[in-house]
Formats: sequence, structure tokens, C-alpha cells
Amino acid sequence: MSISSISRILSLSITPKTSKISTLHFTTSLSDNLYTHLQNSPHNVETALNLIKPKLDSKCVTEVLNKCTPGNIQMGLRFFIWAGYQSNYRHSSFLYGKACKLFNIKQNPYVVLDLFEAYRVENCVVNIKIFKVVLNLCKEGKLANEALLVLRKMLEFNIYADGNAYTTVIRLFCDKGDMDMAQTLMREMSLNGLYPDMITYVLMIKGFCDVGRLEEACRLFKEMKGHGCVPNVVAYSALLDGVCRFGSAERALELLEEMEKEGGDCSPNVLTYTSVIQRLCEKGRTIDAFAVLDRMEACGCAPNRVTVSTLLKRLCVDGHMEDAYKLIDRVVLGGGVSYSDCYSSLVVCLIRVKKFEEAEKLFRRTLLSGVRLDGLACSLVIKELCLKKGVLDGYCLYDEIEKIGFLPTIDSDIYSILLVGLCQQGHSVEAAKLARSMLDKGIHLKRLFVGEVVEHLEKFGVAELVTD
Repeated sequence: MSISSISRILSLSITPKTSKISTLHFTTSLSDNLYTHLQNSPHNVETALNLIKPKLDSKCVTEVLNKCTPGNIQMGLRFFIWAGYQSNYRHSSFLYGKACKLFNIKQNPYVVLDLFEAYRVENCVVNIKIFKVVLNLCKEGKLANEALLVLRKMLEFNIYADGNAYTTVIRLFCDKGDMDMAQTLMREMSLNGLYPDMITYVLMIKGFCDVGRLEEACRLFKEMKGHGCVPNVVAYSALLDGVCRFGSAERALELLEEMEKEGGDCSPNVLTYTSVIQRLCEKGRTIDAFAVLDRMEACGCAPNRVTVSTLLKRLCVDGHMEDAYKLIDRVVLGGGVSYSDCYSSLVVCLIRVKKFEEAEKLFRRTLLSGVRLDGLACSLVIKELCLKKGVLDGYCLYDEIEKIGFLPTIDSDIYSILLVGLCQQGHSVEAAKLARSMLDKGIHLKRLFVGEVVEHLEKFGVAELVTD
């Protein structure tokens, strides 16, 4: 089997499986009933819906939205907003995302703003809950400018924005990198008698750090203390990440020490330490990264797998394999991470820095020692083996792992790659054995390859597998 053929198989994604779930009768009836009311009341649909007082759930809401698209987008949007502020129901983040896709809000953002003109023309009662649902739609669609226009429209309906509404819009401008507008909105909050909370401050600090405006982030950090908003580990970590990226390593270590001295809610946790270690490793400052690991352990904070993987990757890039093994022994002795996790991470790191021969040797040596490697490590090694040496070598390794008796959860793609490759190269015994193993484990072949595999298995004289 040629490398190009294997590469083609490896690049194909799994066809999603469609499960047949029976629709409950009462849910279907409710969605039909709601949709009928929407159609019979094209104006002020909210009043008609309020007469029903339904017990909503996400499935029912989704069904109504599907009925409204693509022909009645405005109606569907008004239903979605009405449902979002009912007392017995709240939209999930997933449903906000689905609504954005169904109503094509990212490509046609003004469909949201047109709602308020319809409310005005029909003399609908508009409250702050409606605005918050719309702002959440803007947040999901990453529509910063439109969210600002929605915020401004509140006064047109004699509604005053609260802190949460401002924070939603500030978040969008921070994500967009427009810190000047975010700062303007924060000042506007104060003029309206609203005080930023911890969430707002953290968003602003992170936003300034993301665009490299470190001095302003530090100034805001000090300002929040003066306004009675005591920094916690989240605020410190946001600033610390910015200092690591755009400041000096020395300043980052000073800030980390400040957190350690503050203690309490400011004490750095495993995420804080790991973030600093990651940034230092990215800059090639391995010695400083290990110094942070020393401090981390001294403070009684055990490194996790992400911490170890970050350091292992840096050591692999630098070619310091002896130090990598010493690190593994050290963290396992500390009780934070197991040998299985560490060696699995090391194998993955070696593959990702293009050192497959070392990864394969380590993989085989680890298997013989009895250490269980995880599914990701096994999948990547088999996949690379198929590409570099051939599908039969990949299968032999798979078979070797299974014989040892602790085959982990391998990506289902790998089974399909192996089976198709074995069939194409005429390895009938191995193909039949793997097909039987897949049946026993309940692993499905990618639909794209079913016809081809069935044809080969019939030629191999194992028709009973095809039937199964």
C-alpha cells in the first residue's frame, strides 16, 4: 500500500452516525401547538404565546425553530427570545449557538436589530430580559458592534442597562481586541452609577494583556484594589499570563512570588503554575521553567499531566532525553502523575516534534516493562507506523499490544485504516482476524469503506463476517 494511499485514508473523517430516537408525543404536540399559534398571530406573537403557558425544554424549542426556518426567520427569532426569558426555562449555550446558525446571524446581524423596530411598531411590552437574551445571541455570534447598538437601544425603551449587560458587551470588545471601546464602556458604567465586578475587571485585564498593553493591565489591576474589588487567583493569573508573554521572566517570577505571599484566595494553583511554565518553555527558558516547578512543589502544589507534558516537550525539542527520564521519576515519586501518564505524554511529544524512531523505541520498551500507555499514544504510534513502514507493520504492533492483554481505547479511525489497508494489500488472514475483533468489540467501520471491505472479505472466503 503506497504512502499516498495511506495518507488519503488517514485524512478522511468519520461519517457521523445518525441515531434514531423516537419523539415523545407530548413534545411534538407542544411544538406543533406553539408553531400554530405563531402562524395565527403574526403580530405581537408574545401575547399569543403567553396564553399557552407551556412547559418548555430544549428539544421543544429546537423543533419550533426548525419549523420556522428558513421561511419565517423573524417569527422564529421572536419565539426564541420569548422562550429565553420564561421563568421555567433557560437557553443553553448550545441552543444559542444553534439559533445563530439557523438564523444566519453572523452573516446577517441586522436581523437582530430589526426585532426592536417590530416591537416598537406593534407596541409590544419590552423588558430588560428581552435585551439580555438578544445580547447573549450577540455574544454567541461574536457581534460586538451590534451588541453595542442593542445596548444603546435600551434607553429608547426607557430601560437602563445593568452591570451584566455592560459586561456582556465589554467581553465582546475585549475578545475583538478593541480595548479603547471596552475602556469607554467601563467608564460609562461608573457614570451611570454601576461598579465593575471581578468578572469585568478580569475581562479588561486579560483584554489589555492579549493586545500587549501591559502597563494599562497593571494600572487596572491596582485600580481594582482601590475600588474595593480584592484581586483573587483568577485576576492575578490573567495579569501573570500577560507579563509572561510581553514582560520579562523576572517580573513574572516576582508577581508569582507576590501571589504566594498574599496566600488565601490569591494562592497560585496548578493552572497558574502550569501557565507560567508553558510561557517560559515557549520562550526556550527551560531553566526558569524548572525553577517554577521547584517553587510549585515547595508550596505543596503537585504538577499535573499538562505541567509534565509541557516540560517534556521542551526537553524533547532540546534533545535532553536523559533529563526527560529524570523528570518523570521525580514527578511520579511526588505522587502527582503516574508512569503511564508520563510515558504516554513522552511518546506523544516525541512524535509531535518529528522524532518517531525514538518514540517507537520508547513505546516498545515501555510495553515490555508492563506500563500501560494510553489510547492517544497507541493510536499515534500505529498511525505513524502505517505511514512510515506500511500497514502490516501497524497491524503487527496492534496485535502485539492486544496479546499483552491491555489494549487501550484506540481511535476507531485506526481500526478502519488498518482493515482497509490489509484488505487492499491482500493480507486475508490478518484482515479477517481484525474484522472479527472489531465485531466483538462493537467497533464500526467507516461507512466510506464498507463496500470495499465487504468485497475483499468475500474474495477472502469469509462471507460469515460480511453477514455479521
